[in-house]
Amino acid sequence: MNNPFGSLLTAMITPFDSDLKVDYDKVTEIALFLIEKASDGLVISGTTGESPSLTSEEKINLYKAVVEAVGNKTKIIAGTGGNSTREAVDMSCRAAEAGVHGLMLVTPYYNKPTQEGLFLHFKSVANAVPLPLMLYNVPGRTGVNLSAETCLRLAEIDNIVAVKEASGNLEQVTKICAGAPAGFAVYSGDDVLTMPILSVGGTGVVSIASHLVGPQIKDMLDAFFSGNVDNAIKAHQLLTPLFNALFMSTNPIPLKEALRLTGTDRGNLRLPLTSLPEDKVEKLAVLLRQYGLLS
Repeated sequence: MNNPFGSLLTAMITPFDSDLKVDYDKVTEIALFLIEKASDGLVISGTTGESPSLTSEEKINLYKAVVEAVGNKTKIIAGTGGNSTREAVDMSCRAAEAGVHGLMLVTPYYNKPTQEGLFLHFKSVANAVPLPLMLYNVPGRTGVNLSAETCLRLAEIDNIVAVKEASGNLEQVTKICAGAPAGFAVYSGDDVLTMPILSVGGTGVVSIASHLVGPQIKDMLDAFFSGNVDNAIKAHQLLTPLFNALFMSTNPIPLKEALRLTGTDRGNLRLPLTSLPEDKVEKLAVLLRQYGLLS
């Protein structure tokens, strides 16, 4: 198994205070909590961290806060991607100076680059920063798909070591797993697709559900890689309703609501994200009770 960052990475939420400012005390608290709950690594200022609503300075301060809190207890991966190559390079360099262990870069959004443009974008960042780099392919949000062929071209660059695949295209993921060089890791970008992706050669998952059921997900991954595939499948089947519930609305809206319901309120969402409708809150609460997460 190729696991440059471990098998279970958590895409960490960003907590806000009552004024919707980043609550750095809670940042520290969450990071330490997730390590205790089996996370091998933390992705900071990704989609779940509401990165589009964070300023550059807030992102850098987040990286510094987590590095200071956890040091080398876990892998800290900074989300430094964007649709401007120059800005992505700058943010990646600043994140490296903050002491993170790796970078995650989303495919440039809105401007819809060609596959050659995607290749040159990621290559530019890799050449500028010596840290290990994870590509992040999520065409449902960005409007562009990083093809298997382009991903495999990028995988030949020494410090491009992984991809977070959230295309939902298992055939594409299979091609990447089959053609990747030794040491290149393929992570599921969707909790619900973890087992299918593991089955075609994946490494693990960048999870949001691990905020709630980290040890259970880690046990599932360990079972799979130790050869107890039946146990892993049963665990995945058991967790699937929760995985789906956390996407009953735009991520991280349901996750923040689930944390509030279970007594670990992490603050409101920044606009343009809004709170979960009351009917969905009730459905989420029922499910959380079924998992023993809510009394």
